[in-house]
Amino acid sequence: MKITYYGHAALGIKVGGKHIIVDPYISANPLAEHINIDELKADYILLTHAHGDHIVDVEAIAKRTGAVIVSNAEIAGYYAAKDFQTHPMNHGGSWNFDFGKVKYVNAIHSSTFPDGTNGGNPGGFVIEGEHKNIYIAGDTALTMDMKLIPMRTKLDLAIFPIGDNFTMDVQDAILASDFVECDKVLGYHYDTFGYIKIDHKKAIQQFFDKGKDLMLLEIGDSIEL
Repeated sequence: MKITYYGHAALGIKVGGKHIIVDPYISANPLAEHINIDELKADYILLTHAHGDHIVDVEAIAKRTGAVIVSNAEIAGYYAAKDFQTHPMNHGGSWNFDFGKVKYVNAIHSSTFPDGTNGGNPGGFVIEGEHKNIYIAGDTALTMDMKLIPMRTKLDLAIFPIGDNFTMDVQDAILASDFVECDKVLGYHYDTFGYIKIDHKKAIQQFFDKGKDLMLLEIGDSIEL
C-alpha cells in the first residue's frame, strides 16, 4: 500500500492495483500548487464530508477518470444527481471493493456543501487491504468511538488531523493513537490556513516522548506500508 500526501487532508492511496483519492482539495491550495490534478489517477474518490476544503477537485477528477465517489448517502446522492458514479455508505457499514474492505466510521464534525446543501454526517474510513490496514479519521474531534476500531481491525497506520481549532490537536491525536492502538501516525489537516498552523518539530517530539512515530510528509511525498 502506497500513500501519497497531496496537502491539507488530500491523500492518494495505491492498493490492490487501484488508485484512490481521498478528500481532494488540491488546486485551490497554494501549498500544493506543484501538484497537477490532471495527472492524478483515480479509480475511487473517498470523501469524509462535504466541506469545500475536502471536495473542491472532486468533479474535475471524477469527470476525467470516471472514478466512483464513495461517501455517506447524502454526499453520494449529491453527486449521483450530477450523473457521477457513486457508492453510498453510512456509519458502521462496510463494503468489499476490488481493492479491499472499506468501513465508514464515526467522526465528530460538521458537513455542509459550499452551496448550502446538507452533506449528511461526517465520517472516517477504515481500509483493510490484502496486507495492510489503515484508518483515515477525517475531520474529527477525539471520540471514544475510536476505541471500537481495534476491536475489529489491527491497524498498521492511523491518519489523524492535528491542526487544532477545527479538529483535534496534537495532544488529542496522541490519545487517539492510544484509542486505536496504533503508534504509527500520519498527520494531516494542518498548516493550510492561519488557524491550523503547527510547530512541526514540537509535534513530532510530543509523539516521540510517548513512544510514537508522527510522520509529517512534504506535499507530494509518499510512504509505503
